[in-house]
Amino acid sequence: MKINKLVIGIAFLLLSGTIFAQIDMKYQLPSKEILEMADAPASPGIRLNRDVSKMILMERRQYKSLQEMAEKESRLAGLRINAKTSGPSRQSFVYGLKVKDLKSGEISKVKGMPEDALISEVRWSPNQKHIAFLNTKENGIELWVVDLKKLEANRVCDPIINNVLEEGYGWCKDSKSLLVSILPKDRGEYLSGNILPKGPIVSVNNGQKAQNRTYQDLLKNKVDEANFDYFTTSELIKVDLKGNKTPFLAKGIYYGLQFSPNGKYITVTTIQRPYSYIVPLYRFPRNVDVYDMEGNLVKNIENVPLTETLPQGFDAVRKGKRSISWRADQPASLTYVVALDGGDPEVESEYRDELFQWNAPFDKEPKSLAKTKRRYAGVQWGDDKTALLYDYFWSDRMIGTYLMNPSKENGKLKVIQERSRQDIYSDMGDAATELNDFNKRVLYIEKGRYLIMEAPGYTPKGKFPYIAKYDLKTGKTQKLWQAENKDKLETVAFIIDPKKSIMLTSIEAPTEYPNYYLRNFKTGKMLRTVTNFENPYKAMEGVHKEVIKYKRKDGVELSATLYLPKGYDKKKKEKLPMVMWAYPREFKDKAAAGQVSSSSNEFTYLWYGSPVFWVMKGYAVLDDAAFPIIGEGDQEPNDSFVEQLVSNAEAAIDAVDQLGYIDRNRVAVGGHSYGAFMTANLLTHSDLFAAGIARSGAYNRTLTPFGFQSEERNYWEAPSIYNRMSPFMNAEKMKHPLLLIHGDADNNPGTHTMQSKRYFNALKGLGANVRMVLLPFESHSYRARESVMHVLWEQDQWLDKYVKNKK
Repeated sequence: MKINKLVIGIAFLLLSGTIFAQIDMKYQLPSKEILEMADAPASPGIRLNRDVSKMILMERRQYKSLQEMAEKESRLAGLRINAKTSGPSRQSFVYGLKVKDLKSGEISKVKGMPEDALISEVRWSPNQKHIAFLNTKENGIELWVVDLKKLEANRVCDPIINNVLEEGYGWCKDSKSLLVSILPKDRGEYLSGNILPKGPIVSVNNGQKAQNRTYQDLLKNKVDEANFDYFTTSELIKVDLKGNKTPFLAKGIYYGLQFSPNGKYITVTTIQRPYSYIVPLYRFPRNVDVYDMEGNLVKNIENVPLTETLPQGFDAVRKGKRSISWRADQPASLTYVVALDGGDPEVESEYRDELFQWNAPFDKEPKSLAKTKRRYAGVQWGDDKTALLYDYFWSDRMIGTYLMNPSKENGKLKVIQERSRQDIYSDMGDAATELNDFNKRVLYIEKGRYLIMEAPGYTPKGKFPYIAKYDLKTGKTQKLWQAENKDKLETVAFIIDPKKSIMLTSIEAPTEYPNYYLRNFKTGKMLRTVTNFENPYKAMEGVHKEVIKYKRKDGVELSATLYLPKGYDKKKKEKLPMVMWAYPREFKDKAAAGQVSSSSNEFTYLWYGSPVFWVMKGYAVLDDAAFPIIGEGDQEPNDSFVEQLVSNAEAAIDAVDQLGYIDRNRVAVGGHSYGAFMTANLLTHSDLFAAGIARSGAYNRTLTPFGFQSEERNYWEAPSIYNRMSPFMNAEKMKHPLLLIHGDADNNPGTHTMQSKRYFNALKGLGANVRMVLLPFESHSYRARESVMHVLWEQDQWLDKYVKNKK
């Protein structure tokens, strides 16, 4: 008799009281080989000024402490808020600032910095003479400004900054003042969740389809609504460089602020009621208004209703104005987009979106600039006659680049390029920009005809970034410079000055930390060294690294990065255990799926999620193994998800086995998030692996019934696909040891912590060899040092027991 698998899923969901053996243990440290690299100091972050004459060095730490993670946190409307400071919880901080003069190489300390600083939101003033930053204290967040001439820091605002929704502050155009979001004086009180309710919570649907993903941290009741108001409500004030304060706007829930290029206007987005209990705050009602810099209302631009429902599909958008922003090459011209198909991608329509321009003071009708056949994806503004417009459609993975003449109303678009977003070999790159009179970045147009393009340069033979001149009239491209990338990898970080042909590049090698340089892209001459960061992972020197290429049974080209231990003799070919790490990705054609995006010359970064640590323990490591899931034509990628997973894994193991390096009976597979989902499926549907590691995954797709990852169909449209892809529904087939790791506070929409708990219960009940580790306070990514080190210890123990020392 066949058992309905949906019934099985619901039954296990209800068994929340299942008892299993728990182990009371303390946090552990990994072996010294791994600990040495996992505890390496973090390299400084950098902020360069416009002419690359000065650089801010920001001192960072690798991890937070468990004590920091344990601070009181409020989870409301998709936000996670530090209840003490009124800022985001789980935030990573900078602990110190230094200023480097790039001409002399001198590094200077900043005087008057706050003690025990927890710095965030470091920003240059428009005139580049100051930087501002937020400093988080135990009782709140304060605003500081550094005078770069005096190298002196001063606090300009007490710890009253509200940094929950906005970035806390923004520089005004005059560089003499800042617009700051502060806590209101009559803030009220935080309400305890133990307040006696006046009645039940009722949800109603009027017969419309309301398909939403499994959002977390949503509002649940009136107490949550009141606390959402408590944390998100702010007043806006102006603060000058001496700390003098002037009121700007009365209290509201400010969700977005944008200055016009001429600095005379500002768009202000505010969240409105009613709130929703089924979607996060970014789909709450909101108003978009324009104010002048005296705080006077100029025009209401849009009243956005609550959007609890959208048409089905990743290409669905809400009705009304969206993508509201200022045109960078005009003093005060707003642009916005409206959907011509009602936001429904299933509706037949010649054009999907229309782009409008509306000039301040908004006393005339908006004018149409262009219509797009796909969803609008942005504009790079140039001058009155030149702009680049982009559109895309998720369903066919296509993206278009067009030349637009903004001076013509509803003008025709000239196609520059249309390609699959997944076809990286044909990516012509991004156009270079320059600063205009408004201090905004616009297209650099040489002689009114040429664009300077910065292309990533992916090829079947490797990555060779280049700079090219693109002729807007003929469509022809002329390369001006291309990286050689023989023993090292050079990539273009930014074109600093296209007029003088100066760019910022990064050069790296497998054991050479990326450093920045100034280069002339016409002469090729190196001009200046910008950074001198050292490799924090000295122990990796001597490790062999290469990108290998191989084919799947159906001919799809695949690749992966292979690491072999230091001193490994490739002639003797000792049979090593292997760890393989991967993440599946969906494609609509085989050619794009087989394209290579990695380079053997890339620096080997080590972070808590990396499998490369185990090359130091005598394993071969196959990292970033290509796992394409392809659905060509009318076929969807997930129609053969399991079969393609197994085929990808088999091809990868065969490739390294044929090189003679591994014992194919001692191979482990692992992954994080969707990679964890992949891991559970591979251990369920194949005998290729000795064991697996699955971190923060989802295992029962009936718990994400309205789509997941790139799957747009809901469960009731494709029940067999959901069931076939769910390791939970096939738990009885699991015969290989599986280590499950999950953050106990995962807020990722598709990977609720319950996924690992229920899957563990199912596997335990069916007699599988499984271990579950839940990390207190951790979300989808792990932050506390104690958690990270213990995760590495767990993985190390698991691999040694079930893979390296497998009998």
